Amino acid sequence: MTQTLRDADENGLHGIPHPPARVRWAILGVVLAADVLDLLDGTITNIAAPTITHDLGGGTSLVQWLGASYALALGVLLVLGGRLGDLYGRRRLFLTGLAGFTTASVACGLAPTPGTLVAARLVQGAFGALVVPQGFGILGATWPRAQIGKAYSLFGPVMGLSAVGGPILAGLLIDADLAGLGWRPMFLINLVLGGAALFAAARLLPHDTGDRTTAVDLPGSALLGATMLALLTGLIQGSAHGWTAFPVLASLTGLALFAAFCHRQRTAPSPLIRPSLLHNRGFTSGLVLGIVFFAAVSGLLYVVSLFLQQGLGRSPAGAALALMPLSAGIVIASIACYRLIARLGRRLVLIGFLVTLAGTLHLLALVAASGTGPWALVPPLFVIGLGMGACFGSLYDVTIGDITPAEAGSAGGSLGAVQQLANAVGAAAVTSVYFHSGGGEKHATTVSLTVVAAITLLCCPLVRLLPPKAPEDQHH
Repeated sequence: MTQTLRDADENGLHGIPHPPARVRWAILGVVLAADVLDLLDGTITNIAAPTITHDLGGGTSLVQWLGASYALALGVLLVLGGRLGDLYGRRRLFLTGLAGFTTASVACGLAPTPGTLVAARLVQGAFGALVVPQGFGILGATWPRAQIGKAYSLFGPVMGLSAVGGPILAGLLIDADLAGLGWRPMFLINLVLGGAALFAAARLLPHDTGDRTTAVDLPGSALLGATMLALLTGLIQGSAHGWTAFPVLASLTGLALFAAFCHRQRTAPSPLIRPSLLHNRGFTSGLVLGIVFFAAVSGLLYVVSLFLQQGLGRSPAGAALALMPLSAGIVIASIACYRLIARLGRRLVLIGFLVTLAGTLHLLALVAASGTGPWALVPPLFVIGLGMGACFGSLYDVTIGDITPAEAGSAGGSLGAVQQLANAVGAAAVTSVYFHSGGGEKHATTVSLTVVAAITLLCCPLVRLLPPKAPEDQHH
């Protein structure tokens, strides 16, 4: 059977048998497990940041870098990871990425200093960018076209449950203080989870040779990575230690590198972002809206977690449980809106923005009035989650509404990468507002929520720049 799988994946010809159903489901389980690991490690520091900084030091800079470093590496290298899978084979990249991700997770759990932890998070995100893009290609090679919808339909619920369960697991592990290790087991557990997934992947995934003619824009990826690293360094160092010469120089360097990256995209034979996409008003509008909105809500999640722990004195597990209504709202809206997008198009994006805004304003009013009892935060957080869930799928579905089929691959990769980069920028920018508002936790949270509400409000009128509808064949 191994040779059959290898031939099917290499040749992709009709008539070559797919693996048996039990093997297909096992392969799906491996792909889902890898994506769950990525999502868990992208969100756990929202809950763990106060505990980690209390243990290692590092102050506000470490709080900002913990989430930003992982999302930065993942976002910068996501498109490159997909191209490398095409070049060298998806199985090889999946196994390499998963092994590196697991090793980097252990390095995070053993990190003795803030600097080593941030470096390990960067490496973890980089290897995650090798794993994540391979999943759908692997499923496409092993599942019959008529049945693959069953496989894809599980991603939403599984990712939703992971988004709810990940922070709770992190909070419980921190509160349990296993063997006196505090926050470290939430990273070290990946040695077991990642090791099991790696063992299963090595046994199950079909062999493929890749296509050695695939073009990979390494200089473009390097320029993008250097751009984001310089800009985030300037933002975080400036907000944490004052705008001295170093953060100013880092920010200016980032802007210069961004100009070089834009030039590279216009002149490279195989750019990370196809130039024709940037000439498409609907696509560029969605790209900008995605950066702004996802940055805002990413920062909001960080700020609410900080307020729950530092302002209200809740434990990590208590803070994670308090955020469950928000996660539940995201899951419910994501599932409910899947069918609505075909009928409502960009109007659904506007509804999502307005619902998010309403929830944020409600939460802002409660914090400002000190009405933050045990159950008081449930309604606004749930409403915020509903708004975010309505936007998460629909915004990018509508963004690709008028692109050509030839542009679809580049568009999808670009949008996924932009969402991760927005998470990095948002975690750094909104927490910068939080830490430098002064006047205590209540005032800092009030100012931060006001900024998030203002950004969300500004997004609303820009929705009319998006294509009216998502692609017609996407939600049938």
